[in-house]
Amino acid sequence: MRLNTISGRFAALTMMFVVLAELFILLPSLASYRLDYLESRLERAQIASLALLATDDSLAADLETELLQNADVFNVVLRRNDIRQLVLSSPIPGPIAATYDLREDSVLQTVDDSLMTMLDRQNRVIRVIGSPVNQAGQLIEITMQTGPMREAMIDFGLTLLGVSAAFSIMTAVLLFLAAQRLILVPMRRVISHMSAYASAPEDSRHIIIPGARLEELREAEDALRSMQQTVTSSLKQKERMALLGQAIAKISHDLRNILTTAQIFADRLEDSADPKVKRAAPKLVNSITRAVNLCETTLAFGKAEEPAPTLSRFNLGHLAAEVIEAEALAGEAAGQVEFLSDIPPALIIRADRDQLYRVLSNLMRNARQAIEATGKPGIVEIGAGEGESNWWIRLGDSGPGLPEKAREHLFKPFSGSTRRGGTGLGLTIAADLIRGHGGKLELLRSDAEGSQFKIQIPRGLAGGESR
Repeated sequence: MRLNTISGRFAALTMMFVVLAELFILLPSLASYRLDYLESRLERAQIASLALLATDDSLAADLETELLQNADVFNVVLRRNDIRQLVLSSPIPGPIAATYDLREDSVLQTVDDSLMTMLDRQNRVIRVIGSPVNQAGQLIEITMQTGPMREAMIDFGLTLLGVSAAFSIMTAVLLFLAAQRLILVPMRRVISHMSAYASAPEDSRHIIIPGARLEELREAEDALRSMQQTVTSSLKQKERMALLGQAIAKISHDLRNILTTAQIFADRLEDSADPKVKRAAPKLVNSITRAVNLCETTLAFGKAEEPAPTLSRFNLGHLAAEVIEAEALAGEAAGQVEFLSDIPPALIIRADRDQLYRVLSNLMRNARQAIEATGKPGIVEIGAGEGESNWWIRLGDSGPGLPEKAREHLFKPFSGSTRRGGTGLGLTIAADLIRGHGGKLELLRSDAEGSQFKIQIPRGLAGGESR
């Protein structure tokens, strides 16, 4: 039984508490023993005095001495019929140190007297007064020594402590066995299940089946089972998603090549003499271009991670103008969406130009498509600025806003799209690219008046440079 175990500490604490409890009751027990001791001396002295009275006060001196020795007293005084009579007497070895009247002592006084007796090592002579048994008089008074009483009290105290020690050891052993059976065995069972599950979390056979009788352990097993089921289900889902992702990546790669070829042929349709074909050609080219972009986006997301940003300084206004020009040309309804820029002409930032172009393009494309879906005119506005620690870019639109479900899964792949047929990868990739810069992409608001996103890119660098 080791102290660094739960059962060992339970056993040690039990022994300590039992001994502590016995110490608290030791003084009252000693006081009770002392009182019984004195009352027994009074009773013996009364019996000795009655033996003398039965012989009409005539008793040999050696017999009187023997009676006093058996009673372990020096003198016996009886008061009967209001007459105080010295019945038995012998020489007293010293002066009387104290007088104790057992008829008047309180509990606290008795405990105090017993404590003083234990602490006083001198063998003193004391007078003890009490009531005779069976109403054989008014009072009885004896003189005796404290030494034998103190020795008897010490023997009684040691015996009591020995019994307490034995009782505490037995209780500790029983508690140790009970803790092993009721607590530690179920805990070891839970630990073994956790170890087995950790070695193969995808194997549902290792999921614990709750069986503890203790309510607390049963709750722990239920919680563990729920967690294991969730983790196993998530692992299986992630495995299926990984396999699906590989398949999609292969399909997207081949489909991109096919669409690129189709795009080349679609470009030639613009030179057709047929007016209808010539009008339909740009829309066909745009559709194929969007399909190619979707394939490239899916392939990029399927990679383990985006490449680290290649930082350079460039004019943010010029980059925003390029994105606006591309989106304005890609609009399905010319003039329906108005693009506004409120970026200071001299604002220079430090970032990966190509990656930031992809981020702004994704955000603007989403805003444009949201407005076009309403069939009404709208505005897409971009603004930027710089603070002490970062550059910020705000991009808002006057579209219909995002539904609640889309807001909850906004930056999760295949979950945050609001457009029919969309994948939701655009915002996910944009957020990943901004995180690669050490920044943050967040949705500031989305309501009936439109949506607004904010990009923050830190100005500080690892080497301490701020600009």
